[in-house]
Amino acid sequence: MATSKHDVIERSVGLMIVLTLLTVSVGGLVEIVPLFFQKSLTQPIDREGNPLDIKPYDALSLTGRDIYVREGCYNCHSQMIRPFRAETERYGHFSVAGEFIYDRPFQWGSKRTGPDLQRVGGRYSDEWHRVHLNNPRDLVPESNMPAFPWLNRPVDARSIEKKLTVLRTLGHPYTDEQIAGARAELEGKTEMDAVVAYLQGLGTALSNFK
Repeated sequence: MATSKHDVIERSVGLMIVLTLLTVSVGGLVEIVPLFFQKSLTQPIDREGNPLDIKPYDALSLTGRDIYVREGCYNCHSQMIRPFRAETERYGHFSVAGEFIYDRPFQWGSKRTGPDLQRVGGRYSDEWHRVHLNNPRDLVPESNMPAFPWLNRPVDARSIEKKLTVLRTLGHPYTDEQIAGARAELEGKTEMDAVVAYLQGLGTALSNFK
């Protein structure tokens, strides 16, 4: 009985591995490569194609974002509002891809012990955030969020120029003046100031969209 090509492939482990890897690679490329040419994923625009007024994080907000990540805030707070009524009525306009063009890495998350923060910018005052970060139960008695009183220490600005320079090589449009003045922007600021600045900017690019 003649051996079919299918039998040959199934009986040869090496050939099966090579063909499987080739199939997966081609399939992956077909799905991934077109995404690099979709404006909704590579440029700051909303779902309807309207341009968003999105700028890269300034030195203070970028530092605040790094502290946000350092403290593990993403473990309890997502930054991605799904297009469902239950979410948009509570948190605001659903998230669009263009909002995250300057997030490396993005902070989408999938677990919400606390509320989603994608539209928290401008919702509360700076002082509210400071009190909340110092001791959440002063504002929300039932909160199980930990307090972060140590954020009142000065910001470490030693590496800010290098951070901005690296991000510029990745496509963030920082100017020489912004990089040169980054350390001065952080002078006299605390980590609390930086985190508050970061939170106050979240989701504000879509503030005019309903």
